[in-house]
Amino acid sequence: MALRVLNVNVIKNSKNLMQNVCKLNSAIATNAHNYGTEVTVQAAPLAIKTQKVSKAMTAYLERAKEHDDFMKTQNLEYQIGKRHLANMMGEDPESFTQEDIDNAIEYLFPSGIFDKKARPTMKHPSEVFPARKAAEFDETGRPFNSLFYTGKPNFFKLLFDAAEEINKLNDLEERMLRRGNKPDPNLKVDIAGHQWLSKAQLELELVETIADIEYNNFTNVMNRLVTLPFSYKSKSFIDKYLKPLMDQTIQLEAPKPRIDEKGRQYITTYECLRKSARGDVTVRMPGTGIITINGQDITYFDNIQCREQILYPLSFCGLTDKVDIEANVAGGGPSGQTGAIRWGIAMSLRSFVDKEMIESMRLAGLLTRDWRRRERKKFGQEGARRKYTWKKR
Repeated sequence: MALRVLNVNVIKNSKNLMQNVCKLNSAIATNAHNYGTEVTVQAAPLAIKTQKVSKAMTAYLERAKEHDDFMKTQNLEYQIGKRHLANMMGEDPESFTQEDIDNAIEYLFPSGIFDKKARPTMKHPSEVFPARKAAEFDETGRPFNSLFYTGKPNFFKLLFDAAEEINKLNDLEERMLRRGNKPDPNLKVDIAGHQWLSKAQLELELVETIADIEYNNFTNVMNRLVTLPFSYKSKSFIDKYLKPLMDQTIQLEAPKPRIDEKGRQYITTYECLRKSARGDVTVRMPGTGIITINGQDITYFDNIQCREQILYPLSFCGLTDKVDIEANVAGGGPSGQTGAIRWGIAMSLRSFVDKEMIESMRLAGLLTRDWRRRERKKFGQEGARRKYTWKKR
């Protein structure tokens, strides 16, 4: 007890001493000014309050500095490469766009690699390297977001916002029913031809990794939001997480037909692919329904199912006897060649039908390229999935 009282007295004496020193220095400076003399006064040391930085924040700042330095280096190299590329193409580096870069790369480094991701490209570093998550806590380690300890604050914040939108729409519906008002059916949110962001795209949007069950929860809550009568009030929120099944610009910008020596319109679709088959298809209009495949008629395929697959796009559009078709195909078997020709015919017919028919063809799957390939055999197995028979003895 005596020791505690002694410590308190020492602290009080120290404070009084500091105050007296400050007063003395001030008096000395005032007298020196009055008598015209120069006196050097040493200020009393002030107590500086230091705030301790948490280890988590220190580690984040180090990683952020390394990432910023890395991105600066990559941006500098990108700008240098852009200038060299513009000089090689004889263009102005200041007005050289990303589209010009892609065209220059395709011209200077032609590649026949099937997968476009394996071909040489030159993109901005912000497109190549994924975005980093911002700091979620302050210098003392205290988190900003109340959902920080869930491990996925951005994802659960999205679910929370969706639930808030549902509650708002439910309250709005109750108020409207009391007044006798009904929702406008013409403003109903129609998601036909659209789909929710995929799991990979949602992870890029949130800068977080989510599980399959969490992605299912996201789609369920968004579907519930869309089915509400007044969902058009939250259309801006819904559109953030919707994407069209097919790019509308590609869908509507069908190539314009050319004119041949006989005065007929024609359109040729190249790179018709299916499995290992490769071909090109030319559709001429007007015609009489003549189909030529590698110099032969439709009997080029012995299988009736293959013939029906080729005729299906024509019958779907009602142009069976109004166009002539010339197809050249090589590689693969009958099924692959049929799929390649069918896709080429459907893509060529876009130039001879209206937008409504193009949309119907898209919904029917005629404009979707089939990328499926045969799965390779696995080592230690009889096939791709089939296992050898196990015998105990």
